[in-house]
Amino acid sequence: MKTLGLKPLMGWLGAAALALALNAGTALADPTKVGFVYVGPIGDHGWTYRHDIGRKAIEKAFGAKVKTTFVESVKEGADAERVIRKLASTGHKLIFTTSFGYMNPTVKVAKSFPDVRFEHATGYKQAGNVSTYMARFYEGRHIAGLIAGKMTKSNVIGYIGSFPIPEVVRGINAFTLALRQVNPKATVKVVWVNTWYDPGKEGAAAKALIDQGADVILQHTDSPAPVQAAQERGVWAVGQASDMTHFGPKSHLTAIVDVWDGYYVDRTRAVMDGNWKSGDTWGGLKDGMLAMAPYNPALPADVLAMAKQAEADIMSGKVHPFQGPIRDQAGKEKVPAGKSLDDGALLSMNWYVEGVQGKLPK
Repeated sequence: MKTLGLKPLMGWLGAAALALALNAGTALADPTKVGFVYVGPIGDHGWTYRHDIGRKAIEKAFGAKVKTTFVESVKEGADAERVIRKLASTGHKLIFTTSFGYMNPTVKVAKSFPDVRFEHATGYKQAGNVSTYMARFYEGRHIAGLIAGKMTKSNVIGYIGSFPIPEVVRGINAFTLALRQVNPKATVKVVWVNTWYDPGKEGAAAKALIDQGADVILQHTDSPAPVQAAQERGVWAVGQASDMTHFGPKSHLTAIVDVWDGYYVDRTRAVMDGNWKSGDTWGGLKDGMLAMAPYNPALPADVLAMAKQAEADIMSGKVHPFQGPIRDQAGKEKVPAGKSLDDGALLSMNWYVEGVQGKLPK
C-alpha cells in the first residue's frame, strides 16, 4: 500500500486549513451595524412607525450583511446624547437620529466618533460625518388645505401643533394658504401640545378644537388619537406621517405619508461601499419621499380631481405651495405676486400667514 509522505501531507492539511479559514471569514464577516434613535414608540402608527418601516427596508435589501438596532421613545436632550453615544461606541457605522431635538446631541457625539456616519432628520447642522435629511411635508399640507377648504361647513379648521419650530409653522402656513385659496372665509385655530407623541393630550386637543366649532382636524403630532376623536365626533380629519385610515375610516380624508425607505437603503449602501458623503437632502412628492394616503371615498368627484391635479402640479413644478401673493397675520405683504419663498426662508419660517388665529409662541 502506498502511503502519503509527511511533507505532502502537511502541505495538504495547510491548504485545507487556509481554505476553511477563508470560507469561514467570508461567511462570518461582521455585518454593517446601523442604529436608529426614535422619539416615539414604533407602534405610534405615525412618525416613528414610518421610520421603522425604513429600517426594515434596510434589512430586506441587505439581509445578513447588515444588523440594525433601534432605541424607541428617547427624549430629546441629554437622554438622546447618551443613546447616540452608546450606539456609536458599540460598533454602529451609521446612525439615524430621527427627531429635530436630536440635532445638537448628534453633532456633539459625531465630533467624538469621526469614523461613524450620522444622519439627522429635519435638522440643519451638518459636519464631515453628519448629514441632514427631510421631506417637504408642506407639499402634502397644501393638498390637505385644498380638500379642507371644500369639505368644511363651519369654516373653522382645528390644527394640533407639536412644537413651534419652522417645520411645523411651515406646515400650518402651507395648509392655510391653500385652504383660503378655495375658501377665503375659512380660518385656522391652532392648539400647541408641546409634545410629539402623547395620545391623551392629542385627543384632548382635538376635542377642544371641535368644541370651538372646528369640523376638520389637522395634526402635526404622531398618534392617531386626533383621527379617533374626529371619528367619534363626526368631523373630518387628516392623518400625519402614516396612513391612519384604520383609526377613523369615515373621518379620515387622507394623510401626508413619509417615505424613508429608499433614502435609508441608499445611505446604508453608501456606507457599505465606502462612498458616503455628508450633505443635505430635502425631497418631496416628486422625489418619492412623500406620498398622499388614499383619499376618502366620500370626497366629491370634483374635490378628488382637484387634489390629484394639485399632486401633479407640485411634482411638475407648476405649483409652489408658497407662491405669492402672501400676507402675514397683520396683512403685510411677505411675498409679492409672481414670486415664491426660497428654501432659506422656508427653513427659518417663524410667522403666521393671514387666516391663522392666535399668536405664535416664541
